[in-house]
Amino acid sequence: MYRGVIGALRTLHSQLHPSRGYRPITDMAVNTTVTASKAHDDYGTTTMPADDYSGDSNGATDSETEAVAAGLHRLEAKSVHWYSYFATVDFWVVIAIGQVLSLCITATNTFTTFLANLNTNIPAFQTLFNYVLLALIYLPLTLYWHGPKKWLGIVWRDGWKYFILSFLDVEGNYFTVLAYRYTNILSAQLLNFWSIVCVVIISFLLLRVRYKLFQIAGILICCGGMGILLASDHMTGVNGGPGIDMVKGDLFGLLGASLYGISNVFEEWFVSKRPVYEVLSFLGVFGILINGVQAAIFDRASFQEATWNSDVAGYLVGYTLCLTLFYSLAPLILRMGSAAFFDISLLTANFWGVIIGIRVFGYAIHYLYPIAFVLIIVGLVVYFLAGSILGDSKKPWLGDNQKDGVAGIGTAKLKALNEARRQDLTAAGQA
Repeated sequence: MYRGVIGALRTLHSQLHPSRGYRPITDMAVNTTVTASKAHDDYGTTTMPADDYSGDSNGATDSETEAVAAGLHRLEAKSVHWYSYFATVDFWVVIAIGQVLSLCITATNTFTTFLANLNTNIPAFQTLFNYVLLALIYLPLTLYWHGPKKWLGIVWRDGWKYFILSFLDVEGNYFTVLAYRYTNILSAQLLNFWSIVCVVIISFLLLRVRYKLFQIAGILICCGGMGILLASDHMTGVNGGPGIDMVKGDLFGLLGASLYGISNVFEEWFVSKRPVYEVLSFLGVFGILINGVQAAIFDRASFQEATWNSDVAGYLVGYTLCLTLFYSLAPLILRMGSAAFFDISLLTANFWGVIIGIRVFGYAIHYLYPIAFVLIIVGLVVYFLAGSILGDSKKPWLGDNQKDGVAGIGTAKLKALNEARRQDLTAAGQA
């Protein structure tokens, strides 16, 4: 899902085409108490009975279910205009988080460039530290909230699902690396659009997401903005050039983009039903195993030839911290928005990459870049036109009253609980 490691792909391309410069590419708590609810840590806590684990069921009490239903009804009964969602804090938060994620991608690509300049090209190995840090941060939280017994129950029942999520994440990065090794950057970037197509198709077929006309229009406008970026690169000769094996590279690119799209949808499904710290802990643990094996197989030669000094250590630390921040914030935008909105938000990473490149690497900005950036932002705004006051936070696969969902920050379930609580307090005050 995540494109942090693909900054290394620029390195591969610049080595194959040294006359062309590098330009980075795209690539949780508030408590609520409604009757007998046991919700805690809104960034990701589910409301389960203390001594029972029952798969995807969140164990919500009848009183909590009633409160959620009442809150949702009150929210959806409000007068909604085409601009209603824009007037909410959630809209501005989800836009801001999307740009923070784009900046994180740009930062990881920049650190990868610094490493490449020191002849340290270890994309799989350097990402391993991110999975280690995720495990160190979120596994203790998971054990604290669930306890060892319940955690083992989760491993037994859902461990294979988390393994698949981690596998998709790691392999999406790996096959994208292979794509950039064999094809040129222009072709590979065009193939990245396929991940958005995959997200829309999979969400529609498997998660029963029904996209509105404005959402489809927003996605198309964002893709148009990205197309302008690619066109400007082609005109200036930045992204063109031959590849070693264009057909093989394009096939790897399609496979990598498909894996990204599937993993995005899978993670959106996970974080809507389970605590975020739980999801990230398993992503870290299984990511260590999968990525570690892959790095041991494919990065051994590069590891031995790499430069190792204090500068390399600093760049690795910076890369890891930025990528871990990306992984930690991504579930929030998947809850408040969707996998589709998540993917199109990352399209602005190209623009931020150029801004950084102007200051750090001396790039010259093309006049089409500001136009493309504005077009992408307009597309993000259009995506939410004529939407509900809940935006994309109300997930169709969780049921009408989101009964199968977690009461975590950014979720429609938490918004409903808070609305019901405000309604109860107002009624009590009037009494």
